[in-house]
This record gives sequence, C-alpha cells and structure tokens, in this order.
Amino acid sequence: MTGKPAFAGWSILLYLLFSSNGRASAQQLTEMSGQAQGTYFIVKYLADDTNSLRPQIDSIFALIDNSLSLYQPGSLINQFNEGIEVKMDAHMAHVIQRSLEISKATMGAFDITVKPLVDAWGFGVHKPAVQTIPGQDTLKQILRYVGYRNLRLQGKRLTKRHKDVQIDCNGIAQGYTTDVIARFLEQKGISNYLVDVGGELRSSGRNQRGLIWTVGIETPDASQSAVPAQAVLALDNKAITTSGNYRRFFEQGGVRFAHSINPVTGEALHSNIIAVTVLAKDAITADGYDNALILMGVEKGLAFVKAHPEYGLDAYFIYKDKDGKIQTAFSDGFKQLTILE
Repeated sequence: MTGKPAFAGWSILLYLLFSSNGRASAQQLTEMSGQAQGTYFIVKYLADDTNSLRPQIDSIFALIDNSLSLYQPGSLINQFNEGIEVKMDAHMAHVIQRSLEISKATMGAFDITVKPLVDAWGFGVHKPAVQTIPGQDTLKQILRYVGYRNLRLQGKRLTKRHKDVQIDCNGIAQGYTTDVIARFLEQKGISNYLVDVGGELRSSGRNQRGLIWTVGIETPDASQSAVPAQAVLALDNKAITTSGNYRRFFEQGGVRFAHSINPVTGEALHSNIIAVTVLAKDAITADGYDNALILMGVEKGLAFVKAHPEYGLDAYFIYKDKDGKIQTAFSDGFKQLTILE
C-alpha cells in the first residue's frame, strides 16, 4: 500500500453520456476544478442556487491537509511521525479507524504503517535522484516497525509502540476527501452530484440529462500507455477508485518495480497486475481496499470480494497474461454495472 499523488497509478475518465431517453434537469449544472492534495479535483452538481461553493470546498481541502498531508509542515500526521503520539482531529480519527478496520479485514495487505518502506523504495515525499532496490538487510530492519498492530487508539489519542513507527494515509485519504465533499454537498440540499479527487469518484442522483452518472476506465496497450476507455459503467449512487502501477515505477535489471508496496514482505509490486478498480458504497472503503486487492492479485482478489459480500465490494482487474497480452477480469457485480466493455 502506498499513496496516490498527482495522476499516480491510474486514471478514471469522467464521462457524461447523452441520450434522447433522458429528461434534462431544470436545475443548473455547476462545475469546478482545480489542484489540491497533490492532484486534481472535479466537482459537478445540479442545484437551483448557483452561488459558488468553491470557498467552502477549498476550505475542506485545507482542513484535511492540515490533518493528513505528509507534504504539509506541522500537519497532525507529521507531528505523529516525528513523535510518539498525537491528539487527532475528527478527520484523522475517522481515517485511522477505517484504516485499521481494513487492515484487519485484509490481514495486513492494507497497512498505513508502510511509510518507511515507501521512503526506502524512493516513492515518498523526498524522492532520490536515482531510485534503486533497497537491500534485504534494510528491508528487514524496517519491517520490525511496520504493522498496524503497532498503533494504539485511546480516545482521541493515537500512539505507537516504537518511535520508528510512521504512517502514510495517502492510500485512503483522497477517497475520504471525496466522501467529505459529497457529504458537504448533501448538507447543502444537493442530491445530484459527482465528485472526483485524483481519480477517486463518488456520485449521487443524475446528471443534467437526467441520466445516471457514468465513468470510463482506461485500458492500456501492450506498452502500458493509456488509450481511450474500453469499459464504461453506470455509477449509480456509488464510489469508484483505482490503484494502478503503470505511471509510478522504476526499472532495474529488466524488472519494473511499482509504487504499491507489500507491507508484509516489504517488496515493491513487480507482478503482472497493472491496475484494479473497486466499487463500493463510499470512496474511503473503495480506496482502502483497492490497495489490498492489487497486492492479492486477480484470483485471490476476486475470491476475497466474493467471500466477503458484507464489505459491498466489486472489482475490475487489468493485467498481463503469460504472453504479455492485456487481459481483464471482474466480479459479477462489476459486470452488471458495465454499459460498454
């Protein structure tokens, strides 16, 4: 598990599919976009009131950055990483609690204490001029302090078992931010919207044509360069996120090492998996589980989804077969929502 900075990993392409079968909304479509949390954001919604919500949405980003951004000096997460404990705000408390739940559910495949491993592989905040494979002795030493059981929640206090334990919430924070903005819109009486923070999306209601919001997923060619969407699906009051490895990687000895780090072995992903897209009821859930599923791989990942219907997940894998050809595999629920594939 690791973070998802600007355009890291995978892109989900936003589509508004027009059809004569849809009834146009009498409400006005408002669109806004910009840069935040090291990536882009897009917010689209329908409302009678056309007054801009941009200042409030910018404030949401700032508050969450002050809590969870590794790039923000003095943020709560940086205070924790530099010390032994921190008094959490509501944002950090929610993300930490959900992260620990997903860690337990995936037996540690998702784990926010992976930060020292992310740094060792050169994918952290401070990137080396040349990325190289860390030595086994280095990884063995780091792994002594990696593991979600090293964290303790005591009310609003987050503590650690050892001073060298550090956390990185980038693999789940953008999904959480997407949910926070969605809830903000709902509090404003807005029921038709689509929120996209760095490729982590959540929708509600219909677009301006009266149709369910739809998204398209890129499928790369053999060189793993993105090409136009090959799968389009209806995002009916759901969230969708993606963890992918064709944009953040380095190569050494003919092997491509990607930014998804296995918190159990300490190894950077170098399998045939290119990306996994996950559907869930909210973006924080999808965002957390997509990190775990890409490490599990196609067979184990789809088996996990099928074995745990209580998590409300569906998944779409893109991978290379033994001949190097791009293939896809998906859960039954994902197929049912697909409009074009």
